[in-house]
Amino acid sequence: MDSEPESHSNKPAAKRKVIVITDGDQIARKSVETAARQVGARVISRSAGNPSPLYAKQLVKLVLKAKHDPVIVMFDDNGDEWEGVGEKTLLDFIRHPAIEVIGAIAVAANTTIGLGTKVDFSLDRDGNMVYDGVNKDGYPLGLKRPVIVGDTVDVLRKLNVPIVVGMGDIGKMQGNDAYYKGAPITTAAIMEILKRSGFDASYSNEYGHPAE
Repeated sequence: MDSEPESHSNKPAAKRKVIVITDGDQIARKSVETAARQVGARVISRSAGNPSPLYAKQLVKLVLKAKHDPVIVMFDDNGDEWEGVGEKTLLDFIRHPAIEVIGAIAVAANTTIGLGTKVDFSLDRDGNMVYDGVNKDGYPLGLKRPVIVGDTVDVLRKLNVPIVVGMGDIGKMQGNDAYYKGAPITTAAIMEILKRSGFDASYSNEYGHPAE
């Protein structure tokens, strides 16, 4: 059991390192949990839902209780093409002083409304890194610029997230990211964020913790 910090200490608590994902349906949850087990991350499974079922303060409390970093949190607008509850919760969550977001996975959706968000790169349906946006099925858009359009991604443009990875619909892409196949695309996206954030990828083999 983790001990509580001593009350007389003036040392500020370390921020929790978090990866945020702009998808949260039950299929995505299974793939995110599968990927997290493979890389040694924790998942706030209660963050899954259509739309996101918890407020930012509730999510922060759950993150602070997680046994170790990194912690993965999901946000979903349930197809709301404008700024919905998932985006509002994500905005409040990322701005919380106890949270350090080390990266985000921006998930494409079937929408043409919204400016989308610029990503550092995308992973296509086969796990290839492409300097382009991808659609919900993981096919490159041929835009020659890495932009993801989805129902929960626009808010990322307002935030200073150090690494943003684009990908198609988590757990789907016509079965290519299915949890029973090991969620290979989601796993690769998380691993890229960990690697670029300075996490030693070898540590992922030391853990196998279930989701929170």
